[in-house]
Amino acid sequence: MEWRQLLSTKRSRGTSGRRGTGSDLRSEFEKDYQRIIGSASFRRLQDKTQVFPLDKSDFIRTRLTHSLEVSSFAKSLGQNIGENILAYHRESGFTPRMKEDICNILQCAGLIHDIGNPPFGHFGEVEIREWFERELSVRRFRGVPIAEVLSEQMRQDLYHFEGNAQALRLVTKLHFLVDDNGMNLTYALLGTMIKYPVSSVQVDRRSGDIKDKKMGYYYAEKEIFEDIQRETGTLGKRHPLTFILEAADDIAYKTADIEDAFVKGFISYNRLLEELRELQMLYRQQGAGAFYPADKLEEIYLVGKERHVDNPEEFAVKNWIVRVQGFLLNCATYGFTSNYGAIMNGTYKHDLFHHTFADKLMHLLGDFAFREVFTSDAIYRMEVSESAMIDYLMDKFVSAAIKYDDSTQKLGTIESRMIWFISDNYKNAYHRQAREKTEAEKLYLRLLLATDYICGMTDSYAKRLYQELNAMV
Repeated sequence: MEWRQLLSTKRSRGTSGRRGTGSDLRSEFEKDYQRIIGSASFRRLQDKTQVFPLDKSDFIRTRLTHSLEVSSFAKSLGQNIGENILAYHRESGFTPRMKEDICNILQCAGLIHDIGNPPFGHFGEVEIREWFERELSVRRFRGVPIAEVLSEQMRQDLYHFEGNAQALRLVTKLHFLVDDNGMNLTYALLGTMIKYPVSSVQVDRRSGDIKDKKMGYYYAEKEIFEDIQRETGTLGKRHPLTFILEAADDIAYKTADIEDAFVKGFISYNRLLEELRELQMLYRQQGAGAFYPADKLEEIYLVGKERHVDNPEEFAVKNWIVRVQGFLLNCATYGFTSNYGAIMNGTYKHDLFHHTFADKLMHLLGDFAFREVFTSDAIYRMEVSESAMIDYLMDKFVSAAIKYDDSTQKLGTIESRMIWFISDNYKNAYHRQAREKTEAEKLYLRLLLATDYICGMTDSYAKRLYQELNAMV
């Protein structure tokens, strides 16, 4: 892979590919940024879960604040890595303009990396997958189980329902800007946001290659996916900037989960210190690294005590998070630059923290949050409620979608109301995509129509609609 092709300014609708002229001096990637922040889909992230659904605190992160943090970290990593490529002459044709483009692409990718997620975070994804696993073999289309009507890839798309694939669908098909090309973003940006360049029938968690872990696109977006791959030259490989985007996401959510959990009272200063001491003992035994996380946390705590701050433990945790983020950014930069050849050849199989000093710390942060927060009574109670809401909405909207636009079946009174609720943009997108398609493909697209609408809901809207439809007034 080579940067001139990877940084493609092509769009589905076409573009000049030139930097702005006259009164508009924006690059193509700066135009992408303004298309994203002006979109309703981006605004809805302010009311979507990061960890704590429907939280009334103004401190706890939402998908919007998380995406802004990822965008910032991704741009910082782009600056570090771009400067390294220039300083060490890693590519003879790499220019300062390319470094600027990389930063702008990553800034945009951070903003939209979660734009396809349904209400209630990753738990919402799990619920939608499990609903399809339960229902596709039970529900019927013209007397035949739906699972038997659909092709293998169509079935697997639904069984592997994925926010990443939904994000690609949203920005290329569902967001109506001018026509049916969605936001009509550059292919360089679209290639960067495709974390897993495999279909649902190619997912292989045992391959050892990070790109095979999940589905990256639906059968419905196969053509645009293949066009992006050809234009950027990735051809089944991960776009190099995807590794940077993923590292920024990992840094943002793993540190934020700890901070948010501390503020919510799920973890304490002493519990965090205890965990970090165990890790630090291992670091010292291995003679690894200059960053000792437990010592740093205690050091900041003592500074807080000396300054007579009201809550030295809170002071320590919050400031420690900032120091850790800086350390992790340095490690991710090293992970990319030290594996530069393999990444550009498409043979690198790991994340950027693999075999760096940050590897074990990243694992600890994720594991600690899982044990102390995600398996807690409070989170389980919320997830049971969220499950009831998602299941109900899937039941209602999918039942209506199966009969919609099918000349052999008539929508019932309530089913017609359910279809009426769905955005006209989504219904128009369905009709454009359904032209000249087989009955099986149309059914598949109608099932996606239901998930398109549900994924577009905010947490508050999903809860309110559930309550209204169940007469909980």
